[in-house]
Amino acid sequence: MYEQQLKRLREKLKILQSLDPEMDLFGAENHKYEMDPVWTTEKIIAFEQKWKIRLPEDYRAFLLHIGSGGAGPYYGLERPDDGVYAVIGYDDELNAISDAFQFAEAWNWDYDWYDESKEEEEWDALDHEYLDPKWSAGLLRISDFGCGISMNLVLNGPCSGEIWTDDRANRNGIYPDHYWGNTDRLRFLEWYELWLDHSIGELHEE
Repeated sequence: MYEQQLKRLREKLKILQSLDPEMDLFGAENHKYEMDPVWTTEKIIAFEQKWKIRLPEDYRAFLLHIGSGGAGPYYGLERPDDGVYAVIGYDDELNAISDAFQFAEAWNWDYDWYDESKEEEEWDALDHEYLDPKWSAGLLRISDFGCGISMNLVLNGPCSGEIWTDDRANRNGIYPDHYWGNTDRLRFLEWYELWLDHSIGELHEE
């Protein structure tokens, strides 16, 4: 079903790597254009059963035929086992990835985060509530954008399969990814290919 698109991704990734021998592209020094080993169907099923989820079909195809992490947008693709955690770089709090993803449109709190009338304790309580993992339920983190921002795969609900950004670290909420100027919402393989196209174009301009 995805054979032609996966073939294009492999070819474009080779082109991108050839254009960037010094690894100047943002994040390249981190992933070095290398892919983590592919997963077997059995490993995917075991992961899904463990976390009581069903991965989107195009992401499953990527895991089976391209890799389970490594070269990708920003600081690279995270392995699924790492993406289940709520906070980048900390494996002490799980995200409720099997719970319902509750948003269909961009979400944020309408607060004046610079309101000096509130006491520090009030702001601490608001901050704790705003960053609660319940808001990111149903999301599997797939890439670290940097500055506390993560790119995520929606696992259930009407937006299942779409890529959404969690930018609560900068008080910008959770919203569909449009970082490369796309007007339509992106599914995983579309998102990955757009990164390849954007990166190849960027390096050609240098």
